Amino acid sequence: MQYDVKNIKLAQAGKKKIEWAEQFMGVLNIVKKDFNKTKPLKGIKVAACLHVTAETANLMRTLKAGGADIRLCASNPLSTQDDVAAALVKEYKIPTFAIKGESNSVYYNHLNAVLDFKPNVTMDDGADLVTLVHTKRKDLVKNLIGGTEETTTGVNRLKIMEKGVLQHPVIAVNEAKTKHLFDNRYGTGQSTLDGIMRATNVLLSGLKVVVAGYGWCGKGVALRASGLGAKVIVTEIDPIRALEALMDGFEVMPMSEAAAEGDLFITVTGAKHVISVPDFRRMKSGSIVCNAGHFDVELDIAGLKKIAIKVSDERPQVKKYFISKDKYIFVLADGRLVNLGAAEGHPAAVMDMSFANQALGAQFLVQHRKKLSNKVYPVPEEVDKRIAMLKLMSMNVKINRQSAVQRKYGQSWTEGT
Repeated sequence: MQYDVKNIKLAQAGKKKIEWAEQFMGVLNIVKKDFNKTKPLKGIKVAACLHVTAETANLMRTLKAGGADIRLCASNPLSTQDDVAAALVKEYKIPTFAIKGESNSVYYNHLNAVLDFKPNVTMDDGADLVTLVHTKRKDLVKNLIGGTEETTTGVNRLKIMEKGVLQHPVIAVNEAKTKHLFDNRYGTGQSTLDGIMRATNVLLSGLKVVVAGYGWCGKGVALRASGLGAKVIVTEIDPIRALEALMDGFEVMPMSEAAAEGDLFITVTGAKHVISVPDFRRMKSGSIVCNAGHFDVELDIAGLKKIAIKVSDERPQVKKYFISKDKYIFVLADGRLVNLGAAEGHPAAVMDMSFANQALGAQFLVQHRKKLSNKVYPVPEEVDKRIAMLKLMSMNVKINRQSAVQRKYGQSWTEGT
């Protein structure tokens, strides 16, 4: 059901949070002003499945300014900020189907609720809407112009679907340089450690932190943990990424070895059971385990529950699993996204670029609907560069322009010296 606003003060608090985030989203504000004038999404129904945060609320306001009719649901049961959901419904009149801590069945009820109004564009964070349309809601395909996808996990799913299953075009927002080079690296790096520190108040300096996965998100987590004085160990399955981690100054080893070494474990791979029962058994008592990947499959929590002799709630978003009388492991946010389950997610300043990509991606879909095939498309390079330039402008940073001489030299193959 739509978020039920019983507490007016909660909605007012959410509005303040949304307005606070808006101050740090200069690019999206420029897009919103342009959308308000040109109305590129007029008459377009948008179903969005994203983390319901203050930053997302500003994206919804931008789409609405562009003329879109919007429905929003959460892309993770623990990521919803209830005050923001209340504000979206009460203050901005945007139907929002999300509540923090919702059950799995309610989560899927909410997915179906945003699809019930037969959208023309989907906006995903993990590809759950697209997957649902292609399995249980196939009747909706005929209404769809296309979709956009925010995450690495979602893009991976869509590229598999692209091989004969996908029935409409999708813009892979995650593949934009102004998304993955900044949101994934700096956003995930900061917000993940923020979530860990809020949940535990642990001192990272001096700890051995095991980072599973060295993609852009893993690089960000490793960088931030190292900057806080931790000794970082990286686990990887890709030899190139493993070599990169090694040359960046981190130890590299298999999880089977790292499990016995680490004090804090952070998975950020998108893979299943990255930390398994044998790994839990090898860990030192008091080890802290969490996940920063999109889905809660990276930790084998079901397996951990089976071997645990006792489970207790120690703090908000902290569970203590006793493997034996004298050995226990702490799991944060039930193995879900720790940066959103235990904190507020990425800072607004970095989500600014990601959500500008979402808004302009939706505009691109609508404007080029007749030319696009049932494929996963990158964000157009000109859009990517425009967002980067607007971000620099919002930060009062200027850069050089290529001179005529440089342009001519760069286009010539005869001028070597």
